[in-house]
Amino acid sequence: MTDRVPPHLIANPDTGLMLPTVDTIPPNFDWTTGELILIVTDYFSMLDAELAGRAYSKAEHRRALLELVKRSEGSIEFKHQNISAVLQDLGLPWIPGYKPRSNYQNALLEAVEVHLDRHLPIQNTPFDNFRYPFDAADVLVPPPDRRIGSTSPVFERVIRKFDPAARDAHNRKLGRAGEEFVLNFERQRLNALGCGRLADKVRWVADVDGDGAGFDILSFEPDGDERLLEVKTTCGAARTPFYISRNELSLAEQRPTEFRLVRVHQFANDPKIFILEPPLPDQISIEPVAYRAAWN
Repeated sequence: MTDRVPPHLIANPDTGLMLPTVDTIPPNFDWTTGELILIVTDYFSMLDAELAGRAYSKAEHRRALLELVKRSEGSIEFKHQNISAVLQDLGLPWIPGYKPRSNYQNALLEAVEVHLDRHLPIQNTPFDNFRYPFDAADVLVPPPDRRIGSTSPVFERVIRKFDPAARDAHNRKLGRAGEEFVLNFERQRLNALGCGRLADKVRWVADVDGDGAGFDILSFEPDGDERLLEVKTTCGAARTPFYISRNELSLAEQRPTEFRLVRVHQFANDPKIFILEPPLPDQISIEPVAYRAAWN
């Protein structure tokens, strides 16, 4: 005789976990673990469709979720936006229709962590769906404030675990797409300034000559002075950490008037860029993360 599942629980066929149907919890109470697992799972099913270019209905997903999570539609919408904020903080793509809203609970972060242990959506992210020309005025934004707010130990642990800086650095498809985006941005910027000849001379150095120059794109100021652009791209938020090489730092120190670090962020959703000028340590914290070992 099989055990009967209590009427206030549902069985998850993948994990065997007993999840509450949550039919009596007031909407202003904190979300339970069961509720969070349900809404995170539903969110990622929509995100998978979004990244794969498959049609889906947010309204249908919301109605189905309402049958299991007895919350208001506004509460569910808000939690979807919290999930977007978690993914943005982890440097991962999120659903454009759910604009990130921060101040999420640690329990939500842990529920997302459980799902990401099995599936990282960035693997399926398309980076070839941008339309050119775009409005450069909508793309360029100021650098984020350097002041760093407090973060929870749970957040610090999850960030170390998924390490968005390392993941972005190893994602060659993401890096190339970001460089191409900045290449087109620079050409449009110069053309808009009436510098068509200079726009034609903008060169994708990393693509033509390979890595090693200490910068990715050779561009120009309107007066013809060179701009040496090193591009760092992420699907995460503006404050997502990134790696910078010793060669790139050396070039920034040697040619501070020409070197520019171009940070591309929110790349999978709504690409934005900000630009940092040397001295870089005045604007970002730089710390060594590896050492080179050799035989004496």
